Amino acid sequence: MAESLVKDGKVILKKGEGRTIKSGGAWVFDNEIASMEGNFEDGDIIQVEDFDGFFLGYGFINSRSKIRVRMLSRWRKAPIDADFIRERVRKAWDYRKKVIDTSSCRVIFGEADWLPGIVVDKYEDILVVESLALGIDRLKMMILEFLKERLAEDGIRIRGIYERSDAPVRRKEGLAPVKGFIGEEFDPNVEICENGVKYIVDVANGQKTGFFLDQKMNRLAMQPLCKGARVLDCFTHMGTFALNAGLGGAREVTGVDISEFAVKEAERNARLNGLDQTVKFVCANVLDYLPELEKKGEKYDVVILDPPAFTKSREATKNAIRGYREINMRGLKLVKDGGILATCSCSHFMTQELFTKTIAEAARSAHKRLRQIQFNTQGPDHPILWGAGDSYYLKFYIFEVSDEK
Repeated sequence: MAESLVKDGKVILKKGEGRTIKSGGAWVFDNEIASMEGNFEDGDIIQVEDFDGFFLGYGFINSRSKIRVRMLSRWRKAPIDADFIRERVRKAWDYRKKVIDTSSCRVIFGEADWLPGIVVDKYEDILVVESLALGIDRLKMMILEFLKERLAEDGIRIRGIYERSDAPVRRKEGLAPVKGFIGEEFDPNVEICENGVKYIVDVANGQKTGFFLDQKMNRLAMQPLCKGARVLDCFTHMGTFALNAGLGGAREVTGVDISEFAVKEAERNARLNGLDQTVKFVCANVLDYLPELEKKGEKYDVVILDPPAFTKSREATKNAIRGYREINMRGLKLVKDGGILATCSCSHFMTQELFTKTIAEAARSAHKRLRQIQFNTQGPDHPILWGAGDSYYLKFYIFEVSDEK
């Protein structure tokens, strides 16, 4: 039997606290704890009990974080050892094989795969890992080895691993940012194919882990809606929606992004797909560019809005609402009568209800009427764990837009 990873430690909750984890959540916050007992250090796996001694589970402790415990298991009889971690990794991969094209996908999604604080993305034969919490950081190499082992069973040989644990949030866990190769170095520009579109993903310098895999199914949904269309793709990043529009048969596509790096990457991807005559890119601030297009009287068959998160905290939500309202109003004014608007929010704090209300307000301001075609969330390789609200963040609407008549 493998050695237990659980230490001699215990966290006891205050009476009336722990509502989040009791409803299926994954975190215990510092203000929910009455006392801590035993001999342990930050990053260890310890036991969590209710005020009356009732066992609630095992989790990673970190006294430096407001998220004091990240839950790992609810089952008292399950030994937390290397075999337990191997099984979690196996289940994560086996789940992806059921639900999505695994050539490039998110293989491990933190709390939603019951491995809190770690993300692993697969780009063909390259893995990119992002570790954001102290406890899971200690198990990072074990998790990666088990993942390589499981993939090898399916004939997939991993050529290299790159770490992108460079998010500022690590400092809240007492961890310094880390970025670089794990093991042998390789060319960080990796070619992938998604929905028939080829991309060069720079895993070292691209945003997050190099690419936004969560929009895979939403990009695919846009392809048939863009046939013969004039398309405007805002916040295009690496040209993802723009290139799907081009592959779907759009007659003309303009992608806009404020980042020169992103625009250069998008142009390279357009050439890679032989779409550079149809799909063009502009380096500009979308918030300034849309009013300019409106003044010129420009109209599009399809407008796509895929902005970065306008808020990453509950306190900033009011400002974010104004931002989403403005961008959607501007986008709607550029859609032809009977055209298409695709719009999304990737902020957890911008709930579906709030986002829906904001779009409706934007439509009234723009004097447009909306008929909903689709509502989607993030791809199934980014599963939404009920009870863990942070795992549900992406909201994606497609509308037919009509002028008020």
